[in-house]
Amino acid sequence: MEPRNLTAISEFLLLGFSKEPAFQPLIFGLFLSMYLITVFGNLLIILAISSDSHLHTPMYFFLANLSFVDICFTSTTIPKMLWNIQTQSKVITYEDCITQMYFFLLFAGLDNYILTVMAYDRFLAICHPLHYTVSMNPRLCGLLVLVSWIMSVLHSLLQTSVVLRLSFCTDLEIPHFFCEIKQVVQLACSDTFLNDMVMYFGAGLLGGGPLAGILYSYSKIVSSICGISSAQGKYKAFSTCASHLSVVFLFYCTSLGVYLSSTATQSSYSGATASVMYTVVTPMLNPFIYSLRNRDIKRALKKSFGKETMKGPIALGQLHLMAELKA
Repeated sequence: MEPRNLTAISEFLLLGFSKEPAFQPLIFGLFLSMYLITVFGNLLIILAISSDSHLHTPMYFFLANLSFVDICFTSTTIPKMLWNIQTQSKVITYEDCITQMYFFLLFAGLDNYILTVMAYDRFLAICHPLHYTVSMNPRLCGLLVLVSWIMSVLHSLLQTSVVLRLSFCTDLEIPHFFCEIKQVVQLACSDTFLNDMVMYFGAGLLGGGPLAGILYSYSKIVSSICGISSAQGKYKAFSTCASHLSVVFLFYCTSLGVYLSSTATQSSYSGATASVMYTVVTPMLNPFIYSLRNRDIKRALKKSFGKETMKGPIALGQLHLMAELKA
């Protein structure tokens, strides 16, 4: 078959999870619920941190950034999937596919880097507590987030730019619910050696590097905690890392599970189903992990909603008082 350039075809087909029409309403309701929980849960974390001055610390600054990235991460894939189910269409244009791929890689990279930065923050707080406030100053916090953005943007640009050089045949069905880069490259008729090398490089840059930094930070943290004499001190030090460690474990285990399952099986829909774990489930669970065991977040949320509930009675009382004065 003679390969043709994709610009002449101009669209892909996203196969999603199931071809059965009877399952589509169930899938729509399930993913809409998970998406709304993810967005509102992470927005509550951002609201709590921004409204409470006691939470204006490096740890919660990075957590607010992680919540923002999680909202953007799920928003790159789920709304399009829901729209396709609602309109009973599987089409995504070439331009939309490249755009979705770019932002998906961007926010996936940011998730990795911010989790690494949070591990570094915990390393300084536990291993070097006397120098923590001086070392982890607002300027360094902003610089770490800025570098994370720059690295993610450059990586995403590199990955999507090498996809633009590919030529595609007429079979443009993607067995996924979004434009996953590996699935798109497999549809190409032209040589994909450069794309494969760039993807391996990206996997090392986004996976191996940050994971090595996290493991190194926690190896030092564990050795420092073991050196604490009191059991209460050990528990307090470990409790500051428990939420972050849970998120790291969930994110990396689900991500690795996706790629291991995709290489172990040839099922068209297995990769899409497995990808739900780290693209939807993990961002949805992050607010629960950070809020259920965190008294500061709970207090800030109660304080925020307490103020909102008091505004109504106060405003009505002021109006009543003004009416009496006028009379």
